[in-house]
Parts: sequence; structure tokens; C-alpha cells
Amino acid sequence: MTKFVNLMVSEPDVSKVPFMIDSSKFHVVEAGLKCSQGKCIMNSISLKGGEEEFLNQAKIVKRHGAAVVVMAFDEEGQAATEAEKVRICCRAYKLLVEKVGFNPQDIIFDPNILTIGTGMEEHNNYGVDFINATREIKRLCPGCKISGGVSNLAFSFRGNEPVRRAFHSAFLYHACKAGMDMGIVNAAQVEEDVYEKIDKELLEYVEDVLLNRCSNATERMLEFAATLDPKSKPTALRKKGAEGGAGTTKKDDAKAWRNQTVGKRLEHALVKGIDEFCIADTEECRTNGDYKTPLEIIEGPLMDGMNVVGDLFGAGKMFLPQVIKSARVMKKSVGHLIPFMEEEKRLNGGSGEASNAGVFLIATVKGDVHDIGKNIVAVVLGCNNFKVIDIGVMCPKDKIIDALKEHNADICGLSGLITPSLDEMVDMAKAMEAEGMKIPLLIGGATTSKMHTAVKLAPNYSGGVVHVLDASRAVPVAQTLMDKNKRGEYLEDINETYAEMREEFYAGLEDRKYLTISQARDTAAKCAVDFKSPEHTPVTPQFTGVKALVDVPIADVIDYIDWNPFFQVWQLRGRYPNRGYPKIFNDETVGAEAKKLYEEAQRMLKSIMDNKRLKLNGIIGFYPANSVGDDIEVYADESRTTKTHTFHTLRQQAEKDVDEPYMALSDFIAPKDSGVKDYLGMFVATAGIGLHELTAEFKAANDDYSYIMAEALADRLAEAFAELMHEKVRKEHWGYAKDEKFNCEDLLKVKYQGIRPAPGYPSQPDHTEKATMWDLMKVQEEIGVELTESFAMLPSASVSGLYFAGKCSQYFNVGKITADQVKEYADRKGQDFKTAEKWLSPILSYEP
Repeated sequence: MTKFVNLMVSEPDVSKVPFMIDSSKFHVVEAGLKCSQGKCIMNSISLKGGEEEFLNQAKIVKRHGAAVVVMAFDEEGQAATEAEKVRICCRAYKLLVEKVGFNPQDIIFDPNILTIGTGMEEHNNYGVDFINATREIKRLCPGCKISGGVSNLAFSFRGNEPVRRAFHSAFLYHACKAGMDMGIVNAAQVEEDVYEKIDKELLEYVEDVLLNRCSNATERMLEFAATLDPKSKPTALRKKGAEGGAGTTKKDDAKAWRNQTVGKRLEHALVKGIDEFCIADTEECRTNGDYKTPLEIIEGPLMDGMNVVGDLFGAGKMFLPQVIKSARVMKKSVGHLIPFMEEEKRLNGGSGEASNAGVFLIATVKGDVHDIGKNIVAVVLGCNNFKVIDIGVMCPKDKIIDALKEHNADICGLSGLITPSLDEMVDMAKAMEAEGMKIPLLIGGATTSKMHTAVKLAPNYSGGVVHVLDASRAVPVAQTLMDKNKRGEYLEDINETYAEMREEFYAGLEDRKYLTISQARDTAAKCAVDFKSPEHTPVTPQFTGVKALVDVPIADVIDYIDWNPFFQVWQLRGRYPNRGYPKIFNDETVGAEAKKLYEEAQRMLKSIMDNKRLKLNGIIGFYPANSVGDDIEVYADESRTTKTHTFHTLRQQAEKDVDEPYMALSDFIAPKDSGVKDYLGMFVATAGIGLHELTAEFKAANDDYSYIMAEALADRLAEAFAELMHEKVRKEHWGYAKDEKFNCEDLLKVKYQGIRPAPGYPSQPDHTEKATMWDLMKVQEEIGVELTESFAMLPSASVSGLYFAGKCSQYFNVGKITADQVKEYADRKGQDFKTAEKWLSPILSYEP
């Protein structure tokens, strides 16, 4: 932030406009404020952390002479209703004016523009609440300004351009009349989509939803939106080409799916949200003899349909309102079956049982205010006859424990959409274990994963922990857990799966034989490279020291992307002969979906480039170096008299079946006692500058598909950038392969000379070696990539490694090592033995 703001203030065309300093970390914002000249805007503070934190931050902002954006959050969560917005903003205004001495004109309130048209009744008035709250806040807080992120409003209609843009235009028209001063908007669209020029028919549908003028406004809007060309403009609306005969087409479609089997008809009705025939079809299922009990109908065609809905929604191919409509179809069908299920219970002697399917308590964990995913789960479970107790957002573990006891819950569901929520879930699992609870714990949310659940949660709670991918899948899981005949076997299977995943994660110890470290070094000495020979004489780089590569165009690295890992992230794998990109597009099973995914990735990449959402930063360094045993010494200059840093390498010890040396990376650098001058290179590349802000937008909008897509693309861009940098190193900066001519396919097959192993990976499994790179190149200061206490890189879409130029260099796997090497390695690094064991634990050949 400091470097960026200093750069901006030195540009006359940039510095003449106010800066908005924005970060989720207050110390980063403060760093920006210290460098800004003139008056800027700080974004943002809130009462979420309490009055003391709020006042301290406000005083710092005022000290720098900045205006401040105040979000409508407090200790209880996000303001959604008009009353909550007014109450929180008035409270903040009073604190700022009376206790901090803020000029009211420097206070900008963001009362939260929330998504409407979701299909959930409690969201219907969000637009009206914001507009009315704006008017009241301006009245009660004289001098203040009102702002908001307009794109949140119609996120339910993402993908339908005319509808979203019409919502934005209509909202701004009414909100600005109520006193809204500023907002985050698409400026070009605002100028183009003048309220008075919006198609009148479209505007009527939009304002019915926006102003909550009728109870079925969302359903009517969806039906109308389906007739529109999604790429047209709200001021030049086009209907879909075949819509002239829409009535006939719909009737023909209805006939087509109504001719399917009754199970398929129910599935179709659920996917399309059609409730016209669902009761009749459900009754036909109940009486045609194909299903022995009503429960089988629920677990069969109804859940088949809901699983399809979950798959489509998780892939970003269904709007949220359509999911809710599907749940309503489910509710009607289940509602029809409930009397028959109750009668079955009575005849079977179960009259004393509760009439619901179970009590499901659900909460968003402490520190997390996102709840739309949780709300969807609650709706879908409610449609399946569960009694759902929703205790809200930002729930500390004590509150959840108390609620579980109070309501005698059968299942506990935890939701979270931000990374810190994962730790809160671990604490919650430990708390439930300490209480001696035995009710199953279901885990869900964008940042959760099956692996995290297996490794971090399951070992801490014996009552059963299950990761649930999405709302529709929560239902069969919950139903199975409530079935006494299935629960034990199901949890046993889950526990076995998670145990296998943990074994894989921790790379279980292998029963192998090992050489001592001394013996391993002897094998390398016998095959040592002659660095004085012409073939292996080191090439001197074009420069020594560092070179920062800042804001490299994304277009420059596109051709270097390896798309195969991208498809693996999405679990799309072609079968022979259609394995790998681009042959995967020809695969009979996954080809069409892979092609569609690739096209959507291209669209997002273009959007990222056009809107400059991600920034590529890199740094390379070359230094005089020589090896001393298994270490690589780096020197201050060509005199090589002053050692500045040392890189410590690890050597193979697991016994081999072939006669070859046991390697360490130091083998690829000329020994100090050889008198040969050698060099070591290193690099860091990131495509993650801006990724946090981009994914935060998708997270806030609960768009998991785009969030995962953005992260997957950022990872691919980082690797591609590293590939481009390495090519330029070989041909230009180091210049040891100036005549190299490889295409991208050759590069991905590593046909070139030299390697770029990364600390923490097979050739050097110790992540702590990154610290030496960061100190030597001043990485954080130069390109903004930092290391966490666990030596992970932030931003996460980053790659780092060492450059070895010699023909003798090659990739290898250190594999497992023994205690004698660990002890010597610790001594060389100046670490105590236990610390070394901690960092090397995945490769230890023994249990410490």
C-alpha cells in the first residue's frame, strides 16, 4: 500500500482526484493514509468489533484528515431492515461527532444494499428498506453522505444483462431522490441506462420487485426475464428469437416432459421449479406400486431432482430464485406425503414420535456475517419436514452450545464463508466434545472442504462430522443421520473415508531401508560433476542482484497457461485417448462440460484483463554462489569473501534399486574448493494482487462458482507467469540458453536446460528456506508478497523457487530422511532438533 500510494501521488493526473484507501486490514489502510496528500476517503470502519475499536480507528482516520465510510454493522451483525440501518448509523454518527469530533460532512454511511429477488420472502423489502433508511438517516444525521455497492442489488439475476442493468438504473433513480450521494457503479452503464429510457414493460416488472409492490413479483420477473435476450440492453430490449411462438413452444415442451415416467416428471418439475403437476405426480408414485413407502419417494425421484438442482446451482448454472422455487416444489410433494407417513408411523406403533423429521439447529459461526447459504439450507430442510432452528450469524460457540441444549437438537449445522470461520469450526467441534455431545455435526460453506473436515474437524469430535457440499445434499445426509437403521453404518463409512484421507494427507510412513547421511554423500562424491569441463562451466548472468517485474500484462502470460491442472480442480478428466487439454473436449463423457467450462474461464479471463482486476508482480535475483557440502553459500560480490546468506539442502537417503547418486540440490552448484565461480538464481511470481478483492465480491454475493473459478485462474496465471519468467531468464537475464526455441507444449514438458525447484516441494521439502529468499531479495517490500508464520505465500496465487542453470541439474524427490540427517540439518541451520522435526515432519522416516 505504501509503495502504491507513493507512486500515485507522484502522478499529476492521478493525484488531482481524491483517493479512497480501501483494505480489510486497518493497518494497511493506515499505511495508505500516511502517504496520501490532500483529503482522501478511508473505506471502512464499523461497530462490528465494538465501540472501543471503532473509536480508536476513527481517531486515527481523523488525525490524517480523511473522510470515512461507515458500514452498517454492529456487534449483532449486518443491518438488513430499515430500523436496523437507521439505528446503527445514528449510533455511529453520535459517536463520531460527539466523541471523536468528526465533521459530519466527512461521514459516509453505507447502509448495505442487499440482494432482492431471491425468492425468499424476508428479502423482498431490502430495496425499500435501503431507500427509506437513506431518507431517514439523512434527516437524523445532518451533513452525512450515503453510499453503497449497487451491483449487490440484483445479483440474483446475474447473467441477464438487461434485467440487472434495469434494476441498477431504477434503484439509483429512487435512492438518489431519497438522498443517496454516491455509490460503486459501472459508470458507463449509468450514463447509458437513463431511467427515462428503460423499456417500460421491463421497468414495470423491475419496480414491482424493487419496490415490493406485489407478493409474486419475483416469479413474474423470472418468467419475463426468460423471454429476453440476456445480452441486450435495457434501453434497447430484445426478445429471444423464438419467443414469437413462445406459447406454442411452451405447450410442446410441457407435452414432451409430461410423457416421461412419473419419476422423471417429478425430477423435471423440481429442476424447473414447476409445481403445477407435482401433487398429482407424487400421488401417482404413491399408488402405482413402484415405491413401497412414502419415504422411498422422497429418497428416490424427489431427491434425484434436488441433487440435480444442487449440482446446477453449485456450478453457477441456476439462479438462486430457481433453487428456492425447486424447494417449494419439494415442499408441496413432501407435504402431500406427510399424512401417509404419519399414518404409517401410527400403524407401526410410532405414534409417540415427533411429527417432524428432526430438529436441525443451524448457525453461522463467530466473526462471519454471511448467511444466504445457511438460509437456503434452512429452506430446503424445512421443505423436507425438518424443524429448523436458525440462531443467526456471528454466533460464538457458547451461544451455539446453549441453543443445542435448549432445543434438544438432533443435528447441528455450521456455516461459514470466510477463512477464519474454519478455525471457529474447529473450536466448536472441540467444545461439543468437551460437553460430551453425540449429535452429528454438519459443515458447509464456500471455504470449507472435505479434506479440512477430515483432517481438522473429525479428530476433534467423536459424535460424527460430515462435510456437506451444498444445500440440496444436506437433505439426504440429514435424513440418513435421522434414520436409526442407517446412521451407525453411514457414520462408520464416513469415518473410514476421513481416516483414509488423513493417512493420505500426512503421507503415512513407509517401511523402507535407508543409507546414513554419510553413506548418501559418498555416493554423490563418486559421481561429482566436473564444473571445470566445458560442458559444465557455469555461465555468468547478465546482472547480479534483483530485478522487480511489476504489473506485467496478463496477455503476455496467457499462452503459457497449463490448462490440465485447471480441469483437475473441477474434477473433469478425459479418458484415453482424450486425456489432457485440448483433447479433453473430445471426450464423450466430460467433453461438452469441459468445453463449456473453458469458455466460461475465457470470459472471466477477459473480464479480469479488461477491468484490470488482477496484477502480475514478479522478482528475480542472481547471486555469486558456491556449494559447501549440502549447503549453498551466497556471497556479497564477485570477490566471494563475504558470505551473506546460506541455503540449506536435503539429501536423499531411501535405498534405491539402481546404482545412482543420492542427490541434494547443492550437487548442482560448483563446490567452493573447486575455485569455479558459480551462481544461484531465485524468483517469486504472483498473480494474486487484487484476488482478495475480486473473490470477496463473489463471496459477498455467494457466487461460489465464480469465486472458485477466479482462484483457479489466478493459480494458473501465477504458474504461467513463472514459466514466462523462467524462459526470459534462460534466454535473456542469465542467458545460458540464448538460442533456445521451444513451444509452450515443450516448456510444459520441461525440455529446456535448468530447473526451478520450490522450497516445500520434493527437491527441497523445507518451507522455512523461503525466509532466506525473502530476506535476500526483499520480496515483500519489492512486490508485495509476504510469508505467513507457516511460510505460506500471501497472496496465495504465488509461486517461488530457486534457479539452477547447469546441464547437470534435474528434479528429484528427497523422499523420507532419517534422524541423523535431521540432527545435522538442524545444527547447520541453527535450529533445535524438535523445531527441525516439526518443519520436516512430512518426510521423516520415523515417528518423532
